[in-house]
Amino acid sequence: MFKNIVVIEDDKDVIDVIRYFLEKENFRVHVAQDGIAGLELAAKVLPNLILLDLSLPKVDGIEVCKRLKSDRRLGDIPLIMVTARGELADKIEGFELGADDYVTKPFHPRELVARVHANLRRCEGNTPKKEYQYEGVLVDTFRHEVQYDGKPVELTAKEFELLLYLIENKGRILSREMILNHVWGYDYYGTSRTVDVHITHLRQKISLLAGAITTVKPLGYKLKEKSAVAAAE
Repeated sequence: MFKNIVVIEDDKDVIDVIRYFLEKENFRVHVAQDGIAGLELAAKVLPNLILLDLSLPKVDGIEVCKRLKSDRRLGDIPLIMVTARGELADKIEGFELGADDYVTKPFHPRELVARVHANLRRCEGNTPKKEYQYEGVLVDTFRHEVQYDGKPVELTAKEFELLLYLIENKGRILSREMILNHVWGYDYYGTSRTVDVHITHLRQKISLLAGAITTVKPLGYKLKEKSAVAAAE
């Protein structure tokens, strides 16, 4: 099976070299040339590994690394920093932020490929949980798919994140602020109405959740430990 590599790098010459040598090893290479695009691409592809430059336009690599490692879906993906910053302090900062490896430019392409293989092997024995189940609802985080009673359910990215957060915290009251911070992030400036709308969508798309997600006024929402359907059975 092909493995996906996201490369976040703004130097076209470096991109071409990385792409050529990785594709020779049968990797699928996905490229973004600035920090914002890199974050969006990583969230869309959910790659097996990320190569990250530090000197990026829009959002620099340090901030990109912070956001990647704080994201529940992306934080466990091995990340190799590939950068011209070779000072010890830069390397230490990279590792403290959660980088798994650090390659200094200029680099030999074969060394980079070897490090990619090594990091992929290292993470294979430490694979995070991929599937979460709540009654007849199955959430596959690796494929980013949801099924209900064996049938696929089309959810938006935020609906998917919200459903997973509810399942992970079933039986617990979650305030709208907690949900906003976890699913949308601390820098989101929308209102709590956003949460209400997405809860409504989940209840409409997955009939089981119409009764399983309860509104706890004025606090927020709770996913029951067992749904009414399961209790009846």
